Amino acid sequence: QVQLVESGGGLVQAGGSLRVSCAVSGRTFSIYGMGWVRQAPGKEREFVAAINWRGSSTYYADSVKGRFTISRDNTKKTVYLQMNSLKPEDTAIYYCVADRSPYYNGIYRGTTTFGSWGQGTQVTVSS
Repeated sequence: QVQLVESGGGLVQAGGSLRVSCAVSGRTFSIYGMGWVRQAPGKEREFVAAINWRGSSTYYADSVKGRFTISRDNTKKTVYLQMNSLKPEDTAIYYCVADRSPYYNGIYRGTTTFGSWGQGTQVTVSS
């Protein structure tokens, strides 16, 4: 059974940077697309970023485009989200997610392709 374990969340001032990581175990990491989804207090879960299984394409929500970067290291079975120029509205629980099916070559817009979720890591941006 796949396990996704996030780390690296915390408290940061507006304008600062933070990197969250997600270590994956229990499946062949390299053949699944990965992503990040966040949920702010009182709001619905929101797609943040995704990277395809090849690592050749990345997708971002408009709200984070140009500030966040998703990447993956297949040798470490880990996906990262580098967050720069953080804003108070980025405050949320950040969930690592993995595709339900391997070798997905479509476009990522929402959360429907994801079938596995981590427990989440809290990111708080103070103003």
